[in-house]
Amino acid sequence: MQYAILVYETAQEVESRTHPERAGEYWMAYKAYSDALVQAGVMAGGNALQPSATATTVRIRNSARDVQDGPFADTKEQLGGLFVIEVPDLEAALEWAARCPSTLTGSTEVRPILPMSN
Repeated sequence: MQYAILVYETAQEVESRTHPERAGEYWMAYKAYSDALVQAGVMAGGNALQPSATATTVRIRNSARDVQDGPFADTKEQLGGLFVIEVPDLEAALEWAARCPSTLTGSTEVRPILPMSN
């Protein structure tokens, strides 16, 4: 079964990505996690996301498109990226989520992928 591991980070963690003194440690942690997923044969996909300030939210209201710069909600943590893994069950997905670097400073959400029927 496939699960999404959604990586939620604080603004400080997102800033670490480009901070001269913290970027190396930040990216090393995610590279080690990604490498472990690949070596275990469970990685099915994923990507890091640009900071939420670069987001654009689109809604249709009264048949008109409403476009808003930035995220829809202002939160303490922001979605920083996601991994898609293929594992036998939720317990295995939770074990991988617990190893994700965001679990130490932000949070990590595990959500089953909904299979799309043809």
